[in-house]
Amino acid sequence: MSQHIGKPYGSAVTLFLVFLLVDVGVSDGNTSKENATVSHRKTQAPLLTAPEPSQFSVTQTPAKEKAKEGETVVLNCHFSSPQHPSLTGLPVRWYKEDEKGQTDLLKNNVTMLPNNSRVFMSRDLSQGIVSLVILNVTISDHGIYFCEVTLPDGKVMKGDGTKLRIRRALGLFGIEESIGTIIGVVAAGIGGLGVLIIILTPQLRRCILCMKRGSQQA
Repeated sequence: MSQHIGKPYGSAVTLFLVFLLVDVGVSDGNTSKENATVSHRKTQAPLLTAPEPSQFSVTQTPAKEKAKEGETVVLNCHFSSPQHPSLTGLPVRWYKEDEKGQTDLLKNNVTMLPNNSRVFMSRDLSQGIVSLVILNVTISDHGIYFCEVTLPDGKVMKGDGTKLRIRRALGLFGIEESIGTIIGVVAAGIGGLGVLIIILTPQLRRCILCMKRGSQQA
């Protein structure tokens, strides 16, 4: 009787041991996989975020400027950067474009024109002010002026430009007007005179006819 009871008991113990071994193997396998996944995540380099775009700006004012011969002109230029509030060492360039091409006026904060005492830069680099001053302007100063600033990384930032127009001082009876304005006034006067003649011609004819009739009746 004891032999029959021992066999089922031994089989049950054997199955229980096999079950424990299988369960431990599965658990160990899952644990090793999870550990490998965690380790892989730890060794991965963090994702790099793209740097914020530069907010450096160059502003020129006004967009258009007029002056008479002999006057002083100030062309304003201001640069700013929230990321770099103080940029005192930046190279600044001013140049002019006209029908003759491009002419450097100031480069690296130094006047480029030979024997020139009329053009210089009014600057306060700590405040981002690099304005161009032209004394005793002449007709040859007309053109488009550009302010250019070079950043520490070599990138060049440029303003939108200021168009300068110089009016000629004629000195006739104290009237100073540009040649284009005078031509326009003369043309308008001639056109108005022609219109006036056309309007008055029928009335003049009537007057002439009335005078002829009066003389015949007399």
